[in-house]
Amino acid sequence: MAGKENAVKKYVVRLSSDEREQLEILIRKGKGPARRLLKARILLKANVSERGPEWSDSRIIAALDTTASMVYRVRKQLVEGFEAVLSRKQRATPAVPRIFDGEKEAKLIALACSKPPKGRARWTLRLLENKVVELGIVDHASDSTIGRTLKKTVSNPIVGSAGSSRRRPTAPS
Repeated sequence: MAGKENAVKKYVVRLSSDEREQLEILIRKGKGPARRLLKARILLKANVSERGPEWSDSRIIAALDTTASMVYRVRKQLVEGFEAVLSRKQRATPAVPRIFDGEKEAKLIALACSKPPKGRARWTLRLLENKVVELGIVDHASDSTIGRTLKKTVSNPIVGSAGSSRRRPTAPS
């Protein structure tokens, strides 16, 4: 275990008094993402500066119920910068590319606001899904994609607060 312990300590944590104070305030408040609070605790326990407890990685892992790789990553991220440890890295591109860009979204909204097909009282997400593909607005779509896109519009009667295709009940006058 001693050999592995030295390998993990490749990145030494030395916190300034300001950094330590910032981490202690973050933990004391107890608000924020759990992962950020865990990273703050790891940094405080691994701190080797004058007021740091200088815990071993195995002791940190046991006390905070985390993994060796998490402790290693937190130490490594500190090299990139103090703020880099506590903030999440933003994605360069969205996880799922948008199907409806500005122009296509406008066409979808116009379609949703138009008169529904003959024999139908109103548009449903499924009807809209089929119609946008039929009209060639997009190559493919799903009712959930249509619902998410339309949910962004405040006055949309098609999509309720939970994304369903039911209208919201109106209050009696």
